[in-house]
Amino acid sequence: MALDMLGELEAFATVARKRSFIAAARTLGRSPSALTRAVQALEESAGVKLFNRSSNAVSLTEAGERFLPHAYKMLDLQREADEDLAGLSGLAHGWIRFSAPESLGHGVLPRLIAQYCERYLDVNVDVIFTDETIDPAKSKLDFSIRGAFPQSSDLIGFPLWSYSRYLYASPGYLERRGTPDSLEALEAHALILHTAPRILKEWNFRSEEHTTSFRVHPKFRFSSGAAVFHAVLAGVGIARLADWLAEPEAAAGRLVRVCPEYRLTSSSGENPQMHAVYPAGNLPLRVKSLLEVIRGFGESLDRKHSLTF
Repeated sequence: MALDMLGELEAFATVARKRSFIAAARTLGRSPSALTRAVQALEESAGVKLFNRSSNAVSLTEAGERFLPHAYKMLDLQREADEDLAGLSGLAHGWIRFSAPESLGHGVLPRLIAQYCERYLDVNVDVIFTDETIDPAKSKLDFSIRGAFPQSSDLIGFPLWSYSRYLYASPGYLERRGTPDSLEALEAHALILHTAPRILKEWNFRSEEHTTSFRVHPKFRFSSGAAVFHAVLAGVGIARLADWLAEPEAAAGRLVRVCPEYRLTSSSGENPQMHAVYPAGNLPLRVKSLLEVIRGFGESLDRKHSLTF
């Protein structure tokens, strides 16, 4: 398959996925005008119009809708061929596209990606940071990183690391409002609830001697885990946070555990887990090697017994 034809197909498929020439250009590291020319060349070759274009929207024509699955198949075939050759050479190259919770964008994942790309110079990375649950198969992603608890599905699970959740507040908030000395005392405080991917009605608490549930009456509800984290740092209120995210701030004196004898678990007492999911099939070398780097971060947490990343 000619290289210019592959470039035209990738331009077409990316514009279709992003619904924007500008967003597609950013993803591919090309100019919007270059993508426009590539799509026009493909349309001329096919003899049909693939996109409806307006000043503020891009949508597929009927011909574009019918052609898109074939474009994906041709690109997948080329990628499989590239992966076979890469496997022989032991080199990783190409694009890795995945989604991840917004909280992972706070230091951890950007640093891991930077370390990875120093080793694999020919790999490009496209990350969708969102707390919504994305199906990587439907969104044409290599994998999706999720927190909390694995869901039953046809996707393959790839465990990254387990973690604990605790309540945290800033020293400034506790100085103004006082430190709750019991779970019941939380009722008088400004609680921040993370609402994505779903709204929790109860927090489940477990200590060495006691298990209980607490019905949450939040003062604030945020759909972004990163927003919850930064709100707690800013002294807005008390929230449930992952220890891998909050403990470095606690060690620096910027956060304090509230009701520290309790951790927050599932209703059955389980700790959450950071994990990745991907469609059935062999993982390309570039994808597997990145997932191993991310899992290595979790293993380093276990080895050090502290969160100083």
